Amino acid sequence: MASTRDLPKENLHGVVDMGSNGIRFSISDLSQPTARIMPTIFQDRAGISLYDAQFSNPDGNRGPIPAGVIEDAITRLVRFKSTCEDFGVPPRNVHVLATEATRTASNADDFISKIKAATGWDTRMLLKEEEGRIGALGVASSFSAVEGLVMDLGGGSTQITWMIAKDGVVETSPKGSVSLPYGAVALMNRLAEARKQGSKAERELREEMKANIQSAYSSLEVPEPLLQAAHSRGGFDLYLCGGGFRGWGYLLMSQSKIHPYPIPIINGFRASAMDFHDTDAVLNITSTADSKIFRVSKRRASQVPAVAFLITVMAEALPSIHNIQFCQGGVREGFLYNSLEKDIRKQDPLIVATASYAPPSAGALYDLLISVLPSTSSPILSRQAPPSFTHSFLLALTHILFAHSCVTRESKPAAALYCTTTGIIASANNLSHLDRALLALVLSERWTGDLAPTEQAFQERLRQLVSMQEAWWCRYLGRVAALIGDIYPAGVVSETQWRIRFQAGWQQVVKKKQGTVDIIVLGIIVNHAVARAVNRDSLEDAIERIEKIGKKKNWIKAAERIQSRHTSGDYGIGVEVEIRGEM
Repeated sequence: MASTRDLPKENLHGVVDMGSNGIRFSISDLSQPTARIMPTIFQDRAGISLYDAQFSNPDGNRGPIPAGVIEDAITRLVRFKSTCEDFGVPPRNVHVLATEATRTASNADDFISKIKAATGWDTRMLLKEEEGRIGALGVASSFSAVEGLVMDLGGGSTQITWMIAKDGVVETSPKGSVSLPYGAVALMNRLAEARKQGSKAERELREEMKANIQSAYSSLEVPEPLLQAAHSRGGFDLYLCGGGFRGWGYLLMSQSKIHPYPIPIINGFRASAMDFHDTDAVLNITSTADSKIFRVSKRRASQVPAVAFLITVMAEALPSIHNIQFCQGGVREGFLYNSLEKDIRKQDPLIVATASYAPPSAGALYDLLISVLPSTSSPILSRQAPPSFTHSFLLALTHILFAHSCVTRESKPAAALYCTTTGIIASANNLSHLDRALLALVLSERWTGDLAPTEQAFQERLRQLVSMQEAWWCRYLGRVAALIGDIYPAGVVSETQWRIRFQAGWQQVVKKKQGTVDIIVLGIIVNHAVARAVNRDSLEDAIERIEKIGKKKNWIKAAERIQSRHTSGDYGIGVEVEIRGEM
C-alpha cells in the first residue's frame, strides 16, 4: 500500500459505526488497485456501550441515553473529525452509521441533533432490515466467495439470513435479514432475570428463543441449490460476525489443540460444529483463566454465558451445521463493500492483497510454477496436488515470490514465514487461515537457510493447521520455487532467452519395502543458448534439496500431528529430478 501521504484524498472514506457495544472509527482507502480489500489506514474504538447505558437506571428499566454518555460519545466524534482532517478525508466521504441501540433509544433524535451541531455530520439511522443487509455484506467482503447461513450478533439483537456471494454478486433472502432481540447484552440481561425467577423461567426463555429462531429460518426461504449444497457436505456452513461471536471465536482459538494458535486474526478462523457447540468447554475457559484471554475483554467475558445460551439454542433450532467461519466484517465493511462496483467486488482478495509485490514476469513465473505440478493425475487421489492449490493461490504465490529479496540472507526464511500473520500482507483482512498458512509454509521453503528454534515451532504450528497432504506439497512447491528464484533472481523471464523449463509427471517404481509406488519425476530443461546463466553447482544443490523431501525419513509424520486429516500413516511422495539435456 502507498504511503498515506501519497493516497488520493478523494478515495479516503471515514466511517463511524455506532454499535450497541462500542463506537468504531475508521478511515479506509478505496483507491485502485487495492479497493477490493478496503485497506484500513486508521482505526480506533471507544468502549461506549450505548445499549448498556440505557439500562443504567437504579430500577434497571430502560431509559434514554444518559447526558454524560452522549457527551462522551460526541467528544470522541469531534476527535475523529480532527483525525479525518489530518488525513485529508473529504467531508462528503465521512459516514456516521447508527444501529439498533441508537435507533431504538427514546432520545435518539436529540442525540443525532447534538452530533450534527458538534461535527456538522448527518447520522444515517439504519433500519432494522438495512442493518442486517449491510452486516451480511460485511461477511461477503471477508471472503472471495460465501455460501451458507449468516448470523450477526450485536449487543441488542441478532440477525440471521442466508447468502450466496460469488463473482461480485451477492444474493440473500428476499426477506432480508430477520432480526431477533437476542443480542449479547440484551440476552445477558434477560437470562439473568430468568435465572432469578428459577428454572421454569429459564426453560421458557429457551423455548421462546428456539421457536423464534426456527420461525426466522423458515421465513428466509432458503433456495434449493443452497439446500442441496448443504446436504452434500453434511450441513450448512455458518458465517458469524458481530462482537459476541468474535469473542466466542477468540475463546475457541485459546483452547485450540494447536497451542498457541498461530494466526491472531479472527477473520477466516474456522471451527468445527462440534467445537463450536461445546459450550461447557468454552465456559470453563472463562471461569478458570488466571490471566486475560487474547482479545477477550472483561466486558466481553461477562457476556460469554449469554452467548453460550444462544449457541445451545441455535444447535437445537437450526438445521445441521458443518463448519463455522468467523468474520471480521460487519457494518463498516459491509457499507464500504456496498459502495464498490461489481467488477471490483468480484476480484479475489488473495490476488489483490499480493498484486503490488508481483515481479515483472509474473505471468511467465506462474506458468513455471504450474508446470512443476504433475500434469497427469496419480491413480491415488491423495497423492495428487491438493485442491487448495487453486489458481488464485498459485497466482498470489507468484506475486509474492520475490517480496523478501531485500531482507538479509539469514532472515529471509523467517520474514517469509511470518508475512501472512504479522508481515507484509497481515493487514489484508479478507484471507482465510488456510490460505495464510499455505502461503507462509511455501514461502518459508522458498528461501534457503535455517529457521531459529522459535520460528521452527511456529512453522510446525502452521503445518498443524493444514492437512498432511498440503504440508508436504507446500515443501515441494517451496523448494522448486527456490530453484526458480535462483535461476531468475530479478523475477524477469525473457520470452526469447528463457533459461529453464519444467516437465513433471508420475512414474511407477518398485520399492523393496513399499512395493509399487507412484513417484514424481521432475524434468528440468536447460536452454543451451543461455546455459552460462545457469550455475551448475547451484542447480545441483537445489535438485538435492528437492529430492530430499521425497525421502521417507523427511515425510510428514502422522505421529507428530495434533490433528490429522490423513489417517493412513506418514505422508510423502518420492521425487526424482532429471536434467534433460547437457549443461
